[in-house]
Amino acid sequence: MSTPRFKKDKEIIADYESQVKEIRAQLVEQQKCLDQQTEMRVQLLQDLQDFFRKKAEIEMEYSRNLEKLAERFMAKTRSTKDHQQYKKDQNLLSPVNCWYLLLNQVRRESKDHATLSDIYLNNVIMRFMQISEDSTRLLKKSKEIAFQLQEDLMKVLNELYTVMKTYHMYHTESISAEGKLKEAEKQEEKQIGRGDPVFSIRMEDRNLRRSSVKKIEKMKEKRQAKYSENKLKSIKARNEYLLTLEASNSSVFKYYIHDLSDLIDCCDLGYHASLNRALRTYLSAEYNLETSRHEGLDIIENAVDSLDPRSDRQRFMEMYPSAFCPPTKFEFQSHMGDEVCQVSVQPPVNGELILRFQQLQSRLATLNIENEEIKKTSEATLTTIQDMVTIEDYDVSECFHHSRSTESVKSAVSETYLSKPSMAKRRANQQETEQFYFMKFREFLEGSNLISKLQAKHDLLKRTLGEGHRADYMTTRHPNGLLKTHTGTRRARPRSVFNVRLFNGNLESFIKDSGQAIPRVVESCIRCINLYGLQHQGIFRVSGSQLEVNDIKNSFERGNDPLTDDENGHDINSVAGVLKLYFRGLENPLFPKERFNDLLSCIRIESLYERALYIRKLLLTIPRSVLIVMRYLFAFLNHLSQYSDENMMDPYNLAICFGPHAHAHARHPGPGLLPGPRQRDHQDHHHPQRDNLP
Repeated sequence: MSTPRFKKDKEIIADYESQVKEIRAQLVEQQKCLDQQTEMRVQLLQDLQDFFRKKAEIEMEYSRNLEKLAERFMAKTRSTKDHQQYKKDQNLLSPVNCWYLLLNQVRRESKDHATLSDIYLNNVIMRFMQISEDSTRLLKKSKEIAFQLQEDLMKVLNELYTVMKTYHMYHTESISAEGKLKEAEKQEEKQIGRGDPVFSIRMEDRNLRRSSVKKIEKMKEKRQAKYSENKLKSIKARNEYLLTLEASNSSVFKYYIHDLSDLIDCCDLGYHASLNRALRTYLSAEYNLETSRHEGLDIIENAVDSLDPRSDRQRFMEMYPSAFCPPTKFEFQSHMGDEVCQVSVQPPVNGELILRFQQLQSRLATLNIENEEIKKTSEATLTTIQDMVTIEDYDVSECFHHSRSTESVKSAVSETYLSKPSMAKRRANQQETEQFYFMKFREFLEGSNLISKLQAKHDLLKRTLGEGHRADYMTTRHPNGLLKTHTGTRRARPRSVFNVRLFNGNLESFIKDSGQAIPRVVESCIRCINLYGLQHQGIFRVSGSQLEVNDIKNSFERGNDPLTDDENGHDINSVAGVLKLYFRGLENPLFPKERFNDLLSCIRIESLYERALYIRKLLLTIPRSVLIVMRYLFAFLNHLSQYSDENMMDPYNLAICFGPHAHAHARHPGPGLLPGPRQRDHQDHHHPQRDNLP
């Protein structure tokens, strides 16, 4: 029975030693893990130091390059007149101011990047070095504590092994004593069961038997005492083993669950907090760099918002007063004692001056109308150019969207405004528009220069001749730029003077015969409507009195102007009816019959710019005298449509009133500016007028 028990004891010891061996291996591995973690931290901190050292070099090099860039261009500008003006009164042209601020921003960024480099070298890197030293020092101290804890743990395990061996030994002795006791009890039972009756035994045998029984009893008592003693020792050893086992498990649990965590915390003591401070120093430097950069950019943005051509023009002219200051007026230089310095109106030249004055008036009226139309065209073209050059195509934020895509920056930029096809098309359109604008601008300046010269002569003759010699119908330019028709009483011109009918006649022939750039009936009716009918609801749409219309018409036919007197009391609808009647009865409409289909075809041109060029090309084929009247009429209609909130006559309604009406019978024509073919739909006729009305 002893062999199986001995084998069991060896298995127990082997299991215990195997478990302790695993614990020893774990303790050694724990030391290695702590060393490895610290090595990784030191390597990470070393990489961070190398990174920021290289970044500091890059920032310093970038700072030097920015300083060189700024100094290069500042050296060029110090000798310029703009710089001298800037030093004198800090007053610059807005583009030059933007340029100076841009250079200052470069110098500011140069200083900021130099500061950033210094912070990296003398602050951030030093922090990482200190963290590395602290990590190594803390690891050493933590390992000393860990070694002591591991030694204590192994002592506990060794104590447990000793107590367990003691327990096994006493328990073995107890089992052995118990076996011997049981053997003695069996011998006693055997001796008692085998004995014969006493009276049948001889005296010698009886005494011998009694002596054997006594010996067995003494041996039993002795073995009983030994068993009891060993049993007590076994119980005490087992109790001690159980207590030591519980204490050992508690020590192992505490070491693995609590002590190891505390040891790791000791190794980490201040590591994360110090790394946090070091990286926040980097973030603070970068954020302050961006803040400084944005402050400088805000200054530049304010300067960009202040780009003003008008103030720059004034500053530019003030910078060069000797070049742009108007010269003194030319004075009359008398010749050989001639002291007369005024225009003479003596009888020999009086009639000639009056005729010349009248011719100047007529010429100025025509030139003012023409130049006003050129001015409107140039202003519209200028607006188009301004729309082209002020298009908001400068937002490149899409190019800086970070994603996992592998597309290059070049592919993102190629889709923006800077792509070659888009830029070429825009520049071609812009240059074409600029060419048209400069052509119109030149025409306007030439016309305004001619008007200025003729107006000066006209005004001087007017002052010389006096009010008594005013022309029959006088049109001069009002100071505000509008055409003002003088309302003085006109001399009635006999009808027999003209060889061409006014109503139902040929417009071009009448203008040529009468010398009136704008027929009197057109000028007078428009003047009257401008004075009294702009706010009249339904003007041109509501019919007037046919009797009054005929009276006004007949008066114009006789060469009179019934609308001259401001207190004439004529119904405004009748006046509008006379104007419509005049254009309706023209022998040839304002828009020639042969151009009717061409004008309708312009509707199919989608581009407004190309449509305008097409219409302009058609209008250039119309006689110049008719074109002047057409411009005069459409300028008035455009002015009238601006009061559509009150008179209810927007461009669409005016187009209906003045556009062609297609009737089945030619003897009932509508009041149109275009001829009205018989087989055309009504909508096809009035829509071109509506779309093209200014």
